[in-house]
Amino acid sequence: ALPQWKIYSYAGDNIVTAQAIYEGLWMSCVSQSTGQIQCKVFDSLLNLNSTLQATRALMVIGILLGLIAIFVSTVGMKCMKCLEDDEVQKMWMAVIGGVIFLVSGLATLVATAWYGNRIVQEFYDPMTPVNARYEFGQALFTGWAAASLCLLGGALLSCSCP
Repeated sequence: ALPQWKIYSYAGDNIVTAQAIYEGLWMSCVSQSTGQIQCKVFDSLLNLNSTLQATRALMVIGILLGLIAIFVSTVGMKCMKCLEDDEVQKMWMAVIGGVIFLVSGLATLVATAWYGNRIVQEFYDPMTPVNARYEFGQALFTGWAAASLCLLGGALLSCSCP
């Protein structure tokens, strides 16, 4: 679980870079300039905001659907011995795997876009102090790339001619 979903923005006049603060879906971390990293897992599920809870749920759903899609589409591959006698059924397994990949990619894309939108809203909110703003983290970009690859792979598998 990458904790770098949002990273503390060093905006404003008072820039102190002795520590880096970042948050993820499951924990928040502080990295000291000495190399020490201290992470704290979020204690209560009920204490989290709705965006974080929904993002967690969508990411878990996306990951589970991605794993299911891998197994289903593997059965539909021509090089596999499963369903070797029935080519039509084998090809439909690949198409079904592609559709599951599409749903997985869509869940991941919605989760990352929603979380990213929340970061942007908080960053440009005039009520948020300048020294308490966050920017996009590496995990958010990784999520967008993963969603794009799932959608691309799912589209290619779904377009397999029956």
